[in-house]
Amino acid sequence: MLRIDQETHDAIVAHAKRDHPDEACGVVAGPEGSDRPERFVPMVNAASSPTFYEFDPTDLLRLYKEMDANGEEPVVVYHSHTATEAYPSRTDIGLAQEPHAHYVLVSTREHGNSDGPVEFRSYRIVDGEVTEEEVSVVPPREEPRSQT
Repeated sequence: MLRIDQETHDAIVAHAKRDHPDEACGVVAGPEGSDRPERFVPMVNAASSPTFYEFDPTDLLRLYKEMDANGEEPVVVYHSHTATEAYPSRTDIGLAQEPHAHYVLVSTREHGNSDGPVEFRSYRIVDGEVTEEEVSVVPPREEPRSQT
């Protein structure tokens, strides 16, 4: 199950709507081994395409260096589909290289960048096998209170 806070969920949806009719893409990083998506990192779709996404290699390398320095890993890898359902294509499955990540797909096919609901689904993709998982949207994480 993917547990994602409301603020991050809404940021992913807003990015998908903003980039429509092109696909949007990005990562949500979190502490290594935690399975907690905490740091929203919208990326540029280097393909600038309504049917394909591609991370810019320079940006992706920079992100992985940041995550490594921060003890983070990609917890969520997301992108949007602009004309089809939120289900991984064969290309998406082939690009899935993070066996511990949640692969989130947002479909903007119904309302584009206008107001209205989107399809927001999450999958695990390991060795080419796709497994859909439940998404639980939770309230934003509260910062720990300091004890004085």
